[in-house]
Amino acid sequence: MTNPESGERGERIAKYLARAGVASRRDAERMIESGRVALNGTKVLHPATFVAAGDIILIDGSPVGEPSRTRLWRYHKRAGLLTTHRDPEGRPTIFERMPPELPRVVSVGRLDLNSEGLLLLTNDGALARQLELPTTGWLRRYRVRVHGTVDPARLAALKGGIVVDGVRYGPISAEIDSTKGSNSWLAVGLNEGKNREIRKVMAALGLETTRLIRIAYGPFQLGNLPRGAVAEVNPKVLREQLPKVGR
Repeated sequence: MTNPESGERGERIAKYLARAGVASRRDAERMIESGRVALNGTKVLHPATFVAAGDIILIDGSPVGEPSRTRLWRYHKRAGLLTTHRDPEGRPTIFERMPPELPRVVSVGRLDLNSEGLLLLTNDGALARQLELPTTGWLRRYRVRVHGTVDPARLAALKGGIVVDGVRYGPISAEIDSTKGSNSWLAVGLNEGKNREIRKVMAALGLETTRLIRIAYGPFQLGNLPRGAVAEVNPKVLREQLPKVGR
């Protein structure tokens, strides 16, 4: 075990667990706080503990394997599924519908229960956290169907951000694709994506969101991936788009 105060710094244990696909870094820190993690036979007491080559990590008494090569998948989420591993109310989750050959994965961000479209999955929790950060600069693009009268000027004003119920939302690009009666399809793009951001912003404009489909997350596209399908991103493409990704 490497002392957090020593100069022999390996890799922080929470990051190591995230790369190993055990959980997100934040969830790994919670595991440590609850006393579930041991390193070389000693319970880990601090998330700043470092892991060195050859160290043995146990979670609830079960050994954790070494992190494998970082992998990324595109997944076409259906509406009606939660983006979580467990739901206290017993509602269906995306992880219950994954192919059995898929390793343990975490999602890059979330899509809410009624939203659909592209969701990125990875076996590297540290990468998931990195890609969720607004500083990554990746644009998330959506097709959004709304009910109500759309004011193009108010849509255009969203490029300057908007405050809804005391919450500040960053710049949003939104344009009308088509309109039929009181229903319109919008092309929406944003870089951050707070909880239910598009739905809340549209409601503030007097519009009800009746369908929300994510079609792109940065350079990765939904394309013609069928609903419920999972497709791995080619390792060469992953290295090109994320040159600093692990192994």
